[in-house]
Amino acid sequence: MFGGNLGGWTGLILLVVVILLFAAPKLPQLARSLGQSMTIFKKEIRNKDADEPAATTAEPAAAPKAEGTDSSATK
Repeated sequence: MFGGNLGGWTGLILLVVVILLFAAPKLPQLARSLGQSMTIFKKEIRNKDADEPAATTAEPAAAPKAEGTDSSATK
């Protein structure tokens, strides 16, 4: 249809032009949504880093062993 070599930079430029023509009205909404997503992601990463040291320093307490309750002992 196009004849010749349509690829590389030519194909990339053509793709960008088509996207700008058909998606131009939605680009501001897309950029806003991307910014909000990045903000939420960064906030969650900060919260995880703040919570992580507290979780690693607390060691689970070992269950106390009761003496004389060994069920495998034979009488």
